[in-house]
Amino acid sequence: MDPIEVRLRLTWPGFSLELDERLPGRGVTALFGPSGCGKTTLLRCIAGLERAPQGRLAFQGEVWQDAGTWVPTHRRPLGYVFQEPSLFPHLTVLGNLRFGQRRSPAPGGTAAPSGLDQAVELLGIGPLLERRPERLSGGERQRVGIARALAVNPRILLMDEPLAALDHQRKQEILPYLERLHERLSIPVLYVSHAPDEVARLADHLVVLEAGRVLASGPLQETLARLDLPIRLGEDAGVVLEGRVAERDQRWHLLRVDCAGASLWVRDTGVAIGRQVRVRILARDVSVTLNQAHASSIVNTLPARVAALGEDSHPALALVRLQAGAATVLARVTHRSADLLGLAPGLAVWIQIKAVALL
Repeated sequence: MDPIEVRLRLTWPGFSLELDERLPGRGVTALFGPSGCGKTTLLRCIAGLERAPQGRLAFQGEVWQDAGTWVPTHRRPLGYVFQEPSLFPHLTVLGNLRFGQRRSPAPGGTAAPSGLDQAVELLGIGPLLERRPERLSGGERQRVGIARALAVNPRILLMDEPLAALDHQRKQEILPYLERLHERLSIPVLYVSHAPDEVARLADHLVVLEAGRVLASGPLQETLARLDLPIRLGEDAGVVLEGRVAERDQRWHLLRVDCAGASLWVRDTGVAIGRQVRVRILARDVSVTLNQAHASSIVNTLPARVAALGEDSHPALALVRLQAGAATVLARVTHRSADLLGLAPGLAVWIQIKAVALL
């Protein structure tokens, strides 16, 4: 897939957005950063809802904006999911979907049903089609909002913090549907978020923004393992590993996940053997020892080698990047511990992972 070319410069009083990026033309790209860093402004510029006087935007070889071209929003083949779904209260769920679908004519001039049917199936909203919005939960309304964006058969999906208005329980209900989109959709998705757990679970590519500038951009696993970025994640600094469920321990209700060069035991959540999964390991849950500990409650211990050390958000703390086979792991230790252990690049160590989250 051709990349998405985004070169924008936008200045307002007290804020400026300036970037020159080539975003992947497939998978989920997360635009991550604190509130006010420019994530939503960038998304609105891509959608044509905001016009940057200086810029160039090209999608799959089609120029949407440059010095002599401006394609209005209604002619850009995109779906947009806002924080609030803003459904029409006088229409049923099906009526809301069909209203949005009017933007997607089929070759014969009538509305194409394929996008709507696929959206209903992917978001699991078949039983809701005859309900009106007031009879939907917050999570159900957002699922309908996402389905409405997909019903227009978009070639790119823009999602502006779709879970921000939901409580924790509703977020957990809707995340599996977003994962299904990730697995099934062939179109690129730009996903705005300031929640590290959402990014770790959904993203393939990560763009980190701060004060209107790109701090880092790259594949999720590589970018999370950088030592100059976890400072901005604080307690959520850590890595994501791709793996496969290889074994189920029925007695202890555990699963063994084989990652690149490492095997990890996680709680059994019912995932099928052979399924590709992600695991997340936070730096605060990793300790470092010079020798393997045999009498320990920690199940996951791995031989590793120190790759690099970096500063953390507090002067007492350091971040250590470690290689366990082909897997990269971060550990948070005190500078005192690093000095006592003599941690330095190349040193062979053992890591103890106190918690592994199956995403």
